[in-house]
Amino acid sequence: MKDLTDYVRDVPNFPKAGIVFKDLTPLLADGEAFHEAIGRLAARYGEPPDIILGIESRGFIVGAALAYAMGAGLAVVRKPGKLPAETHSIEYALEYGTDMLEIHRDAFDHGRRVLIVDDLLATGGTAAATIALVHRLGGQVIECAFLIELSFLRGRERLAPVPAFSLIQYDQA
Repeated sequence: MKDLTDYVRDVPNFPKAGIVFKDLTPLLADGEAFHEAIGRLAARYGEPPDIILGIESRGFIVGAALAYAMGAGLAVVRKPGKLPAETHSIEYALEYGTDMLEIHRDAFDHGRRVLIVDDLLATGGTAAATIALVHRLGGQVIECAFLIELSFLRGRERLAPVPAFSLIQYDQA
């Protein structure tokens, strides 16, 4: 079993001074490490969800690979103006200001079991907004899954009562 932290690169002062960005592109670039990460996530869920919901943009990569591995469908949550059909939108708070996400109104049927997937859990704002979109469509979120969690930012608390799972946790910056 590989230590997946060996494939996460720290990039200091990105995207701004004082931030240490956890870059998972080395993990994605290593076929064995990426395969193992997706395999570990897939093994967590006995019965596949009805739909995997990938959050823009690295959540698309992880979500598509996981959906394929599990034989599940894939839907996406995007920034405004990127989806071609009718959407539901949600505005959510950032540290400074707000942002918005959208999902197709017909992304999945009412009552579907949805697994939300993204690359990284930080403060939880994006995932919490995505949970609200799933509920608006009448879906049931079974869990939020991440490759990396910055647990010192306590993002999973914003997701409660929806459970969260991450393969790699960092307890400090």
